[in-house]
Amino acid sequence: MFSAMPDAIKFMLNNELREVSHLPPTTTILQYLRLQERLTGTKEGCAEGDCGACTVIIGELAGEGVRYQAVNACIVFLPTLDGRHVITVEHLQMNPVQKAMVACHGSQCGFCTPGFIMSLTNLLHNEPAATDEHIQDAIAGNLCRCTGYRPILDAARMARKASARYLSSDITTLKALQRKNMFSYAAGGGKFFSPRTVEELAEVLGQYPAATLLAGGTDVGLWVTKHYQALETIIYTGNVASLQQVRETPAGLEIGAAVSYSTAFDRLAAYDESLEELLRRLGSTQVRNLGTLGGNIANGSPIGDGMPPLIALSAAIVLRSKTGARTLPLEDFYLDYKKQDRKSGEFVEKIIVPAKPPDMLFKTYKVSKRFDQDISAVCGAFALTLKGDVIMAARIAFGGMAATPKRAAKTEAALQGKTWSEATVRQAMAAMSLDFSPVSDMRASAGYRAMAAANLLYRFYLETTGAKTGMRVYNYGQA
Repeated sequence: MFSAMPDAIKFMLNNELREVSHLPPTTTILQYLRLQERLTGTKEGCAEGDCGACTVIIGELAGEGVRYQAVNACIVFLPTLDGRHVITVEHLQMNPVQKAMVACHGSQCGFCTPGFIMSLTNLLHNEPAATDEHIQDAIAGNLCRCTGYRPILDAARMARKASARYLSSDITTLKALQRKNMFSYAAGGGKFFSPRTVEELAEVLGQYPAATLLAGGTDVGLWVTKHYQALETIIYTGNVASLQQVRETPAGLEIGAAVSYSTAFDRLAAYDESLEELLRRLGSTQVRNLGTLGGNIANGSPIGDGMPPLIALSAAIVLRSKTGARTLPLEDFYLDYKKQDRKSGEFVEKIIVPAKPPDMLFKTYKVSKRFDQDISAVCGAFALTLKGDVIMAARIAFGGMAATPKRAAKTEAALQGKTWSEATVRQAMAAMSLDFSPVSDMRASAGYRAMAAANLLYRFYLETTGAKTGMRVYNYGQA
């Protein structure tokens, strides 16, 4: 039996040891820094991981070194810092990024400036020869209302010429802070468990089946900061070693449920270039450093971007509990809105993505109002297996079109066994009205979603055949 003990959260703050034992587990890093440490350079802009004003850098042991990542302090719970190093803007002491921001007049009101500095410092520490594209990706999650971004980009270009070493940690102290067994913590009426193995995770979840499973916190953090939910028991998956692994096998990829998008990026991007484009648009750098593919799947949002391409690619998931494990196709995991085929005490252990056959055509597309850091109106994924020009198998999946991520079964049936031609595609586009009855919301109207989904199939046809067309806009339901 496990019980949360009054142990202290032990971590480093700007290379100084800290032990915290009195704050509730849902205290965010941002709240701790501003209210307890009086480090007010870290700002609260949105409290939901969108604006980047609260960006800090987290260092954690990786082999014999330290890996540094920029994260949004407003949605990260303090106990997840145990055994790690958090660095704030106060620690930087006029590094080349700060000097360049002054020289290029990259700050006006100054509210967002610390967040930009932290994002760029983290980027240039990890990638001293960062390209303009890297710079733009790194600050896509930082919003500024004053400068128009040009002087900030100029400052980043100036700073990258410095070839500086920006960040360092006391590795000896970090190593001494590492725990061999599960960390448990209790304060303010809340409990927090951080298991180290899947066996510990299964056991503690079996004991607390109603607990909130926490991975990156990019969604769970908002339950607290925006919906003011009280989370009585939290089980954190971010320290379970086997859930952090990505393995290549002859059958494909096995991705641990706690692998962040940033960690999985290279492997998934190598799978297909359209997956690389989708991943670049999945939140900001800070969000991708925290968010996990397993968390996205377990959350089961109908507008989550991870599920449509994985379903189209016939991905499966492994669910584990203390009684064992079972594997099921990802598409069968979703039963209804926010309702999954997950039994009490079960958690997602890993995602299995089959190797892509050489005769498969595959693309995935995201439609949203903004290019960067926006939730999809529609996300579509298309996988066809051809023999010559005949479609032998079709798998099409959408997000944003139903209460769950869902395959377009009628559309697939209209394609299978047919020639991959414009006439076939037109028939399949018309069949899509039988698959979905989308709704209107703040992101798109039902009519727009329906039209966009059908036209994504047409785009897929054009891009995979090189066909030339007058690009006639297709109206949903049109024959």
